[in-house]
Amino acid sequence: MRKLMCLFCIGLLLVNCDDGDVITVELDFENTFKTCGDLVFYKTKTDPAESLSIFIANLSIEDILATSPVGTEGVFVELATPTREVTLDGNTNVFNYRTYSSLPDTPFCTDVPSSDLNITSDSEGSGVVTITTTLTEDDNDGIPSELEDINGNGDLTDDDTDGDGVPNYLDDDDDGDNVKTINEEVNYTEANGLANALDTDGDGIPNYLDNDDDGDGVPTRDEQSFSQDQNPANDVTNTEVGADYLNPDVAVSTPETAYSAHNIQQKFVVRLVLSDLSIPQLSLDVLDFGILDDASVTTTSRNPSTIFN
Repeated sequence: MRKLMCLFCIGLLLVNCDDGDVITVELDFENTFKTCGDLVFYKTKTDPAESLSIFIANLSIEDILATSPVGTEGVFVELATPTREVTLDGNTNVFNYRTYSSLPDTPFCTDVPSSDLNITSDSEGSGVVTITTTLTEDDNDGIPSELEDINGNGDLTDDDTDGDGVPNYLDDDDDGDNVKTINEEVNYTEANGLANALDTDGDGIPNYLDNDDDGDGVPTRDEQSFSQDQNPANDVTNTEVGADYLNPDVAVSTPETAYSAHNIQQKFVVRLVLSDLSIPQLSLDVLDFGILDDASVTTTSRNPSTIFN
Protein backbone atom coordinates (compact mmCIF):
# COMPACT_ATOMS: atom_id res chain seq x y z
CA MET A 1 0.00 0.00 0.00
CA ARG A 2 1.05 3.59 -0.46
CA LYS A 3 -0.07 6.61 1.51
CA LEU A 4 -1.66 9.59 -0.18
CA MET A 5 0.23 12.88 0.02
CA CYS A 6 -1.35 15.88 1.72
CA LEU A 7 -0.15 19.48 1.79
CA PHE A 8 0.16 19.58 5.59
CA CYS A 9 0.98 15.95 6.33
CA ILE A 10 1.70 12.62 4.69
CA GLY A 11 -1.22 10.25 4.45
CA LEU A 12 -3.47 12.22 6.86
CA LEU A 13 -6.94 13.63 6.37
CA LEU A 14 -8.56 15.93 8.94
CA VAL A 15 -12.30 15.59 9.54
CA ASN A 16 -14.42 17.65 11.92
CA CYS A 17 -16.52 16.00 14.64
CA ASP A 18 -19.84 17.40 15.86
CA ASP A 19 -18.18 18.68 19.04
CA GLY A 20 -15.62 20.64 17.09
CA ASP A 21 -12.70 18.31 17.75
CA VAL A 22 -10.41 17.38 14.93
CA ILE A 23 -9.90 13.70 14.13
CA THR A 24 -6.84 12.52 12.27
CA VAL A 25 -7.62 9.76 9.78
CA GLU A 26 -4.90 7.80 8.00
CA LEU A 27 -5.54 7.25 4.30
CA ASP A 28 -3.81 4.00 3.49
CA PHE A 29 -5.34 2.81 0.20
CA GLU A 30 -3.92 0.55 -2.50
CA ASN A 31 -2.53 2.34 -5.54
CA THR A 32 -5.25 0.88 -7.76
CA PHE A 33 -8.91 1.69 -8.24
CA LYS A 34 -12.04 0.28 -9.87
CA THR A 35 -14.69 1.74 -12.14
CA CYS A 36 -18.38 1.24 -12.73
CA GLY A 37 -21.50 3.02 -13.87
CA ASP A 38 -21.30 6.21 -15.84
CA LEU A 39 -18.72 7.14 -14.59
CA VAL A 40 -17.46 6.34 -11.08
CA PHE A 41 -13.85 5.67 -10.15
CA TYR A 42 -13.46 4.34 -6.64
CA LYS A 43 -11.27 2.56 -4.12
CA THR A 44 -12.27 1.06 -0.79
CA LYS A 45 -10.78 -0.57 2.28
CA THR A 46 -12.33 -2.35 5.25
CA ASP A 47 -10.09 -1.50 8.21
CA PRO A 48 -11.16 1.17 8.79
CA ALA A 49 -14.13 1.19 6.40
CA GLU A 50 -13.45 4.03 3.99
CA SER A 51 -13.77 4.92 0.33
CA LEU A 52 -12.52 7.48 -2.14
CA SER A 53 -14.63 8.09 -5.23
CA ILE A 54 -14.78 10.34 -8.24
CA PHE A 55 -18.01 10.78 -10.17
CA ILE A 56 -17.66 12.29 -13.65
CA ALA A 57 -20.70 13.15 -15.71
CA ASN A 58 -20.82 13.11 -19.52
CA LEU A 59 -17.81 10.81 -19.82
CA SER A 60 -17.58 7.04 -20.21
CA ILE A 61 -14.78 4.51 -19.94
CA GLU A 62 -15.30 3.92 -23.66
CA ASP A 63 -14.44 7.59 -24.27
CA ILE A 64 -11.26 7.25 -22.24
CA LEU A 65 -10.13 4.13 -24.12
CA ALA A 66 -11.22 5.32 -27.57
CA THR A 67 -8.71 4.95 -30.40
CA SER A 68 -8.54 6.32 -33.93
CA PRO A 69 -6.83 4.76 -36.96
CA VAL A 70 -3.48 5.94 -38.24
CA GLY A 71 -3.50 5.60 -42.02
CA THR A 72 -6.19 4.02 -44.15
CA GLU A 73 -5.84 0.26 -43.62
CA GLY A 74 -6.46 0.07 -39.88
CA VAL A 75 -3.10 -1.50 -39.07
CA PHE A 76 -2.03 1.19 -36.62
CA VAL A 77 -4.16 3.06 -34.12
CA GLU A 78 -3.56 5.76 -31.53
CA LEU A 79 -5.48 6.99 -28.52
CA ALA A 80 -8.05 9.59 -29.48
CA THR A 81 -7.45 11.57 -26.25
CA PRO A 82 -4.47 10.29 -24.25
CA THR A 83 -4.77 13.06 -21.64
CA ARG A 84 -7.78 14.98 -20.42
CA GLU A 85 -8.51 17.26 -17.49
CA VAL A 86 -11.86 17.36 -15.72
CA THR A 87 -12.87 19.98 -13.18
CA LEU A 88 -14.36 18.56 -9.99
CA ASP A 89 -16.95 21.21 -9.19
CA GLY A 90 -18.79 19.43 -6.40
CA ASN A 91 -21.95 19.41 -8.50
CA THR A 92 -21.62 17.77 -11.93
CA ASN A 93 -18.27 16.14 -11.18
CA VAL A 94 -17.70 15.15 -7.56
CA PHE A 95 -14.92 13.81 -5.34
CA ASN A 96 -15.96 12.08 -2.10
CA TYR A 97 -14.10 10.74 0.92
CA ARG A 98 -16.43 8.60 3.04
CA THR A 99 -16.23 6.56 6.20
CA TYR A 100 -18.64 3.80 7.13
CA SER A 101 -19.73 1.96 10.25
CA SER A 102 -19.17 -1.13 8.09
CA LEU A 103 -18.34 -1.21 4.42
CA PRO A 104 -21.32 -2.33 2.26
CA ASP A 105 -20.72 -5.23 -0.11
CA THR A 106 -21.34 -2.98 -3.12
CA PRO A 107 -20.87 0.65 -2.10
CA PHE A 108 -20.53 1.60 -5.78
CA CYS A 109 -22.34 0.18 -8.76
CA THR A 110 -24.10 2.69 -10.96
CA ASP A 111 -23.63 5.88 -8.99
CA VAL A 112 -22.13 7.25 -5.80
CA PRO A 113 -24.24 5.58 -3.09
CA SER A 114 -26.80 7.56 -1.14
CA SER A 115 -25.88 8.79 2.33
CA ASP A 116 -27.85 6.08 4.18
CA LEU A 117 -25.50 3.23 3.23
CA ASN A 118 -23.76 2.89 6.62
CA ILE A 119 -21.98 6.19 5.98
CA THR A 120 -20.69 7.89 9.14
CA SER A 121 -19.01 10.84 7.46
CA ASP A 122 -19.02 12.26 3.95
CA SER A 123 -16.54 14.88 2.79
CA GLU A 124 -16.94 16.37 -0.67
CA GLY A 125 -14.10 18.04 -2.50
CA SER A 126 -13.40 20.12 -5.57
CA GLY A 127 -10.33 20.37 -7.79
CA VAL A 128 -9.02 18.99 -11.07
CA VAL A 129 -8.54 15.35 -12.09
CA THR A 130 -6.10 14.54 -14.87
CA ILE A 131 -6.82 11.27 -16.67
CA THR A 132 -3.81 9.86 -18.52
CA THR A 133 -4.17 6.80 -20.74
CA THR A 134 -1.40 4.82 -22.42
CA LEU A 135 -1.83 2.01 -24.95
CA THR A 136 0.49 -0.89 -25.69
CA GLU A 137 -0.23 -3.28 -28.54
CA ASP A 138 1.26 -6.72 -29.11
CA ASP A 139 0.54 -9.81 -31.15
CA ASN A 140 0.79 -12.12 -28.11
CA ASP A 141 2.79 -14.62 -30.16
CA GLY A 142 5.32 -15.62 -27.52
CA ILE A 143 8.10 -13.42 -28.93
CA PRO A 144 9.09 -10.13 -27.25
CA SER A 145 8.44 -7.24 -29.61
CA GLU A 146 12.07 -6.09 -29.53
CA LEU A 147 13.10 -9.43 -31.07
CA GLU A 148 10.78 -8.91 -34.03
CA ASP A 149 13.03 -6.24 -35.49
CA ILE A 150 14.20 -8.58 -38.24
CA ASN A 151 16.33 -6.05 -40.13
CA GLY A 152 17.83 -4.70 -36.90
CA ASN A 153 17.29 -1.02 -37.68
CA GLY A 154 15.40 -0.23 -34.49
CA ASP A 155 12.11 0.36 -36.32
CA LEU A 156 9.51 -2.35 -35.65
CA THR A 157 7.06 -0.97 -38.18
CA ASP A 158 9.08 -1.91 -41.29
CA ASP A 159 9.52 -5.63 -40.53
CA ASP A 160 6.77 -7.48 -42.39
CA THR A 161 7.90 -10.99 -43.34
CA ASP A 162 4.72 -12.03 -45.17
CA GLY A 163 4.08 -8.63 -46.79
CA ASP A 164 0.50 -8.44 -45.57
CA GLY A 165 0.79 -4.89 -44.27
CA VAL A 166 0.94 -5.93 -40.61
CA PRO A 167 4.43 -5.63 -39.10
CA ASN A 168 5.72 -8.73 -37.34
CA TYR A 169 5.41 -7.30 -33.83
CA LEU A 170 1.65 -6.92 -34.41
CA ASP A 171 1.24 -9.97 -36.66
CA ASP A 172 0.19 -13.17 -34.88
CA ASP A 173 1.10 -15.11 -38.06
CA ASP A 174 4.44 -13.64 -39.12
CA ASP A 175 4.96 -15.75 -42.23
CA GLY A 176 1.33 -15.73 -43.38
CA ASP A 177 1.06 -19.51 -43.55
CA ASN A 178 -2.19 -19.75 -41.54
CA VAL A 179 -0.35 -21.35 -38.63
CA LYS A 180 -0.18 -18.90 -35.74
CA THR A 181 3.37 -17.97 -34.71
CA ILE A 182 2.70 -19.04 -31.13
CA ASN A 183 1.95 -22.56 -32.45
CA GLU A 184 5.17 -22.84 -34.47
CA GLU A 185 7.43 -23.74 -31.54
CA VAL A 186 9.31 -20.47 -31.25
CA ASN A 187 10.74 -21.85 -27.97
CA TYR A 188 11.72 -18.42 -26.67
CA THR A 189 13.58 -18.19 -23.35
CA GLU A 190 15.31 -15.25 -21.72
CA ALA A 191 18.56 -17.19 -21.66
CA ASN A 192 18.59 -18.39 -25.28
CA GLY A 193 16.26 -15.99 -27.04
CA LEU A 194 14.98 -17.63 -30.24
CA ALA A 195 18.02 -19.85 -30.79
CA ASN A 196 15.93 -22.99 -30.35
CA ALA A 197 13.04 -22.02 -32.59
CA LEU A 198 11.85 -25.01 -34.65
CA ASP A 199 13.25 -25.26 -38.20
CA THR A 200 11.67 -28.39 -39.67
CA ASP A 201 13.42 -28.34 -43.05
CA GLY A 202 16.77 -27.15 -41.70
CA ASP A 203 17.04 -24.29 -44.17
CA GLY A 204 18.12 -21.79 -41.52
CA ILE A 205 14.71 -20.11 -41.46
CA PRO A 206 12.66 -20.94 -38.36
CA ASN A 207 9.15 -22.21 -39.04
CA TYR A 208 7.49 -19.06 -37.72
CA LEU A 209 9.20 -17.09 -40.53
CA ASP A 210 9.13 -19.86 -43.17
CA ASN A 211 6.13 -20.08 -45.51
CA ASP A 212 7.16 -23.61 -46.56
CA ASP A 213 7.98 -25.30 -43.27
CA ASP A 214 8.87 -28.76 -44.63
CA GLY A 215 10.64 -27.52 -47.76
CA ASP A 216 8.57 -29.63 -50.16
CA GLY A 217 7.84 -26.77 -52.56
CA VAL A 218 4.21 -26.38 -51.47
CA PRO A 219 3.49 -23.32 -49.28
CA THR A 220 2.34 -24.34 -45.82
CA ARG A 221 -0.98 -22.54 -46.15
CA ASP A 222 -1.77 -24.55 -49.31
CA GLU A 223 -1.07 -27.99 -47.79
CA GLN A 224 -4.73 -28.77 -47.22
CA SER A 225 -5.39 -32.32 -48.27
CA PHE A 226 -8.69 -32.66 -46.46
CA SER A 227 -10.22 -29.30 -45.54
CA GLN A 228 -9.92 -25.71 -46.68
CA ASP A 229 -10.43 -24.03 -43.34
CA GLN A 230 -7.40 -21.75 -42.90
CA ASN A 231 -5.83 -24.38 -40.65
CA PRO A 232 -3.13 -26.62 -42.19
CA ALA A 233 -2.56 -28.24 -38.80
CA ASN A 234 -5.63 -30.48 -39.13
CA ASP A 235 -4.65 -31.94 -42.54
CA VAL A 236 -2.83 -35.16 -41.67
CA THR A 237 -2.05 -37.94 -44.15
CA ASN A 238 0.44 -39.85 -41.99
CA THR A 239 -0.40 -39.74 -38.29
CA GLU A 240 3.08 -40.97 -37.40
CA VAL A 241 4.64 -37.86 -38.96
CA GLY A 242 1.94 -35.32 -38.24
CA ALA A 243 0.43 -32.50 -40.25
CA ASP A 244 1.16 -32.52 -43.97
CA TYR A 245 2.76 -29.07 -43.83
CA LEU A 246 5.50 -30.65 -41.69
CA ASN A 247 5.78 -33.81 -43.81
CA PRO A 248 8.14 -33.41 -46.82
CA ASP A 249 6.81 -36.65 -48.32
CA VAL A 250 3.34 -35.16 -48.79
CA ALA A 251 3.16 -32.32 -51.29
CA VAL A 252 -0.53 -32.00 -52.13
CA SER A 253 -1.40 -28.43 -53.03
CA THR A 254 -4.87 -27.03 -52.50
CA PRO A 255 -4.50 -23.27 -52.86
CA GLU A 256 -6.01 -21.40 -49.92
CA THR A 257 -8.58 -18.75 -50.74
CA ALA A 258 -8.76 -17.02 -47.36
CA TYR A 259 -6.48 -16.16 -44.48
CA SER A 260 -6.94 -16.44 -40.76
CA ALA A 261 -7.95 -13.27 -38.94
CA HIS A 262 -5.32 -11.24 -37.15
CA ASN A 263 -5.74 -10.47 -33.47
CA ILE A 264 -3.79 -7.60 -31.95
CA GLN A 265 -3.86 -7.49 -28.16
CA GLN A 266 -4.43 -4.08 -26.62
CA LYS A 267 -3.47 -3.14 -23.05
CA PHE A 268 -4.56 0.20 -21.64
CA VAL A 269 -3.17 1.84 -18.51
CA VAL A 270 -5.43 4.52 -17.02
CA ARG A 271 -3.99 6.74 -14.27
CA LEU A 272 -5.78 9.46 -12.30
CA VAL A 273 -4.03 12.33 -10.55
CA LEU A 274 -5.94 14.98 -8.62
CA SER A 275 -4.59 18.48 -8.13
CA ASP A 276 -5.78 21.57 -6.27
CA LEU A 277 -8.13 19.27 -4.40
CA SER A 278 -9.94 21.01 -1.58
CA ILE A 279 -11.83 19.22 1.21
CA PRO A 280 -13.34 21.17 4.13
CA GLN A 281 -10.52 22.26 6.44
CA LEU A 282 -7.85 20.72 4.26
CA SER A 283 -6.36 21.45 0.85
CA LEU A 284 -4.52 18.64 -0.86
CA ASP A 285 -1.59 19.53 -3.06
CA VAL A 286 -1.48 16.45 -5.29
CA LEU A 287 -3.28 13.15 -4.82
CA ASP A 288 -2.20 10.21 -6.98
CA PHE A 289 -5.43 8.22 -7.21
CA GLY A 290 -3.60 5.34 -8.85
CA ILE A 291 -4.09 3.02 -11.81
CA LEU A 292 -7.32 1.43 -13.00
CA ASP A 293 -7.37 -2.26 -12.10
CA ASP A 294 -10.01 -3.84 -14.32
CA ALA A 295 -8.75 -6.30 -16.94
CA SER A 296 -12.23 -6.59 -18.43
CA VAL A 297 -11.94 -3.07 -19.84
CA THR A 298 -8.17 -2.48 -19.99
CA THR A 299 -7.29 -5.60 -22.00
CA THR A 300 -8.92 -6.28 -25.32
CA SER A 301 -8.08 -7.11 -28.94
CA ARG A 302 -8.76 -5.81 -32.40
CA ASN A 303 -8.64 -7.12 -35.95
CA PRO A 304 -6.91 -4.85 -38.47
CA SER A 305 -8.40 -4.57 -41.92
CA THR A 306 -5.60 -5.28 -44.38
CA ILE A 307 -5.01 -6.41 -47.95
CA PHE A 308 -3.39 -9.84 -48.04
CA ASN A 309 -1.13 -11.19 -50.76
